[in-house]
Amino acid sequence: MNHPHWGLKPCQQVTDKELIKGCLRENRQCQQELFRRYAGKMLAVCMRYARHQMEAEDILQDAFIKIYDNISKFEFKGSFEGWIRRIVINTALKNYSKKSFKNEQIGIDHFPDKSMEPSIYADLHEEALMGLVDQLPDGYRLVFNLYAVEGYSHKEIADMTGIKESTSRSQLVKARKMLQNKIIELQKVAV
Repeated sequence: MNHPHWGLKPCQQVTDKELIKGCLRENRQCQQELFRRYAGKMLAVCMRYARHQMEAEDILQDAFIKIYDNISKFEFKGSFEGWIRRIVINTALKNYSKKSFKNEQIGIDHFPDKSMEPSIYADLHEEALMGLVDQLPDGYRLVFNLYAVEGYSHKEIADMTGIKESTSRSQLVKARKMLQNKIIELQKVAV
């Protein structure tokens, strides 16, 4: 059955391809459905790069404006959600650069990159671990999220952020070390 205002199926049955075509026609209902379908997941991505909810919501809004403006560039190759995620991450990185957290100059001290014992993570829920990640200094948090959560390489992170690969590696090592110390402290309190 077609939706009377869209010329499409009811919202739950509309495919991404149909939504994209509707957005290309600047159909307001398709744009709203696209936002409804992906905003929750993408807000979670924004929260990893923002300091508070309002900043994350601003990033999300800016990202969706870019998504609507550039939807004609999606070539139906690969995941549409992945394409949206890349725009959201790039928008968050531009926001990060704009705010210029570059006052946080981080040296390249060497910390041994030894793995944390799996048991250290065993009692932590994902939400608690992400809460600890949120407490990291901005540069560490940015690199940790891009590398450990999003899966980008140090070269890709360097290209995206304008830092050196060695700085990306160093910040990741320091972020891991800080997380390890925070987790150990939490375990001591819990005992």
